[in-house]
Amino acid sequence: MKSPPFRAEHVGSLLRPKELTTAFRQHNAGEIDDDAFTAIQDKAIADVVKQQQDAGLGVVTDGEFRRGSYWGHVIGPVSGLSVREAEFKFHDDRGHEQSFIAAQVEGKVRRERGFSTHEFAYLKSIATSTAKLTMPSLPTFHFYRPLGGIDSSAYASPREFFHDFAEVFRQEIAELADLGATYIQMDEVPLAMLCDPDIRQQVRLGGADPEELIAVYIDAINDAVGSRPAGMRCGLHLCRGNFKGKHLSQGGYEPVAERLFNDLSVDAFFLEYDTDRAGDFTPLRLMPEDKHVVLGIVSSKLAALESVDSLARRIDEAAKFVPLERLSLSPQCGFASAVSGNPITQDVQQAKLSRIVETAMAVWGEV
Repeated sequence: MKSPPFRAEHVGSLLRPKELTTAFRQHNAGEIDDDAFTAIQDKAIADVVKQQQDAGLGVVTDGEFRRGSYWGHVIGPVSGLSVREAEFKFHDDRGHEQSFIAAQVEGKVRRERGFSTHEFAYLKSIATSTAKLTMPSLPTFHFYRPLGGIDSSAYASPREFFHDFAEVFRQEIAELADLGATYIQMDEVPLAMLCDPDIRQQVRLGGADPEELIAVYIDAINDAVGSRPAGMRCGLHLCRGNFKGKHLSQGGYEPVAERLFNDLSVDAFFLEYDTDRAGDFTPLRLMPEDKHVVLGIVSSKLAALESVDSLARRIDEAAKFVPLERLSLSPQCGFASAVSGNPITQDVQQAKLSRIVETAMAVWGEV
């Protein structure tokens, strides 16, 4: 493949080494200054880029090593945003729950400075493979607090908020293009959560309409990325939540598939398919011919290493709905959507990245 997405992909975030997690704590406590913190981040990023290239990947990220979480870095560079407790909770199969924070819109949003441009500039300066920049999707900043998350004194409706917020992202994407970015990925959880019947009922009971939210969110994403510069490829990653191995929702893609796959102005969909929570491949029958599918069938949460044969079998199953030439392979999500990371080791992570490359070569003869 000559342009993204590649046959062997990963979603973006990677486990932070101990030196980096220690540096985050020290920086937050005022024990090291900005320059010292940046130097530690630079070294960690250089090391993890080399690890990705050593695994044979044709695409690399910075592991999101400058971020505390996949979306938190937007708070500050974009005015009008703060954080409060989310209205949902993470949970696992044993019934354990985990609260988390979410964005709060308290004023008019405006891009004061870039929130990922400095990340990309450094990544591109050291990468010999294609550099991919991950971005949180726009609905991330609304859905976790779907009713009280926007101060009425700032915006009268979610659509009004997204009108301004899309401009923030258009400015960011334009500057990334000027820096040489040719591949971006938006990380989207709300649309995947709206596949879950229990989540949809929770939203209805709160007074919101799930179908209207789906329409608003698709329009918002399109408004942000639909006019991206020629030559820039955009993927959308759908996730059911990924925090310390826990998840937010379950349910197959059927409730959103037709609108999602056909109406979104992206080039590829990174789809979570590592467990039964995501349903089967049947919704892929609705994928239009001009869209690519990256199958997230390698787990970033469980240590067990998938075999080439088992992965190839699942790829063959998906190929009943989308031709093999429009499929690729990746983990279902990042290995560390927050600094804390998932409950696996660096060695397991590296083995999984290498296994993705090995499987891609076995199935497609290329990465």
